[in-house]
Amino acid sequence: RAKPKKAEDETVRRRSMRLQRVEPSGIPMPEMPAQPGAEEYPQVPAGPLPMVPEDQMGDSKLTEDLLTTWMRISEVLLVIITNVLMMLSRYQDSLNSMVLSEDNIKKIVKYRVSSMAIHPSESIIFVAAGDKSGQIGLWNVNSKSEEGAHVFIPHNYLVSCMHFSPFNPAHLLSLSNETLRCGDVTRAVFDEICRSEESLSSFDFLEDNASTAIVGHWDGDVAVVDRRTPGTSSELSADIGFKRTRTVHVHPVNKQYFIAAGSVDVCIYDVRYLKSNGNKPVSSLKGHTKSVASAYFSPVTGNRVVTVCADDKLRHNNNTGRWLTRFRAIWDPKQEDCFVVGSMARPRQIEVFQDTGKLLHSFYNLDCLGSVCSINVVHPSKNILVGGNSSGRLHVF
Repeated sequence: RAKPKKAEDETVRRRSMRLQRVEPSGIPMPEMPAQPGAEEYPQVPAGPLPMVPEDQMGDSKLTEDLLTTWMRISEVLLVIITNVLMMLSRYQDSLNSMVLSEDNIKKIVKYRVSSMAIHPSESIIFVAAGDKSGQIGLWNVNSKSEEGAHVFIPHNYLVSCMHFSPFNPAHLLSLSNETLRCGDVTRAVFDEICRSEESLSSFDFLEDNASTAIVGHWDGDVAVVDRRTPGTSSELSADIGFKRTRTVHVHPVNKQYFIAAGSVDVCIYDVRYLKSNGNKPVSSLKGHTKSVASAYFSPVTGNRVVTVCADDKLRHNNNTGRWLTRFRAIWDPKQEDCFVVGSMARPRQIEVFQDTGKLLHSFYNLDCLGSVCSINVVHPSKNILVGGNSSGRLHVF
C-alpha cells in the first residue's frame, strides 16, 4: 500500500494577487459592483390605453400627422376590396419589378419583429409591426421624415398576431399573451377586447364585419370572442384536443370553418359545433412529424393550405433557432397558388413558391438586406412586400 504523503511534501499551490483580490501594493481590491439584472419591460395596465407613443408623455402634436394619415386612408377604404388574380407570367413580372432601396428600410420597434400587418390603402404604404416586448410600431413608408414612424406600448408581452380590420381599417387588432386589443385611430385609444389568464397565441376574424373572432391559446384550446359583448371575457372556450395551438385561420369563403395548427396537428373545425369538450375536427391534415409553426388557407377559394413545419418537407430550411422568430408561410392575397416565406439561405432573401413547391422568385439585395426576415406581409392589391427581422427593422420591396 502506498504511503500517504506528508503535509510538508505536498506542493503548495500558488495563487496570484489577482485571484487573491489584492492589489500589487497589498491593498485589498474593492468588491465588484453587482451586475445589472435583465432589462425590465414597462408594465401595461388593463383596460383602454391612450394612443400615445413610447417616448412621449401627455398630449403632443408629434404623432398627429401619422394618426391623421391612418384615419384618412381608412375612410377612403370603407369598401370591399376585391382580389386581383394574375396569370403566372404577369405575376412573375410583377415580382421582378419589386426592389428594395435604403429609403425603404427602417427600424420601427426595439426588439425582434414577431408580427406585422399592412394597411389596404392603395395611396399610402402604412405598416404596423409588433415585437417581443409588446411594442407596436406604426410606419408611414411614404413619409421620409422622422415623424413617419412611432412606437406604442399597448401590451406587456410578445405581440404574436396583428390584423387591420377588413371592415374598418381604422381599427388595428393586436394580440399578446394576455390581451387582444383594438387600436382605434378615430378615438386614439387601444381598447381591450379580451383578457385571459391563459396565454393567447393567434386570432382571425369569423365574419366580414370583424365583430367576432376565433382565438388560439398556447395550451391548445380555442375561444370565440365577440367584440360587441360588454366585458373582456370570451363567449366560449373549447378544448380541441391540441397540446398547443400556434395559429388559427378562418376559411375565406365558408367562414364557419377554421384551421388550427399545433405541435404536430393541423385540423379543420366547424365553429358552429364547438363545445367545451369532446370536439372533433371536420378534417385532419396528416403527415407532419415535427412541430408545426403555422397553417393558412389559400386566399380566394380556400382549397389549398400551406403549413410550415420543422420537418423541412419542401426542402426548405425552417430551423430558425432560438434568436429568430419562426417562419410563417403566407399566401399572396393576389395569387391563389403562390406563397411567401422567409429563408435561411445566403445571400439573405425572402422566397416566393408556387403550391407545387417550385421556387418562383427570391427577393434579395446584397447591399441592403443582410438579415433573415422571418415575418413577412404582402399588400392585398399592390405589388408590395414587407419583411421584418430580429432587430426590429422592416424592409419594403
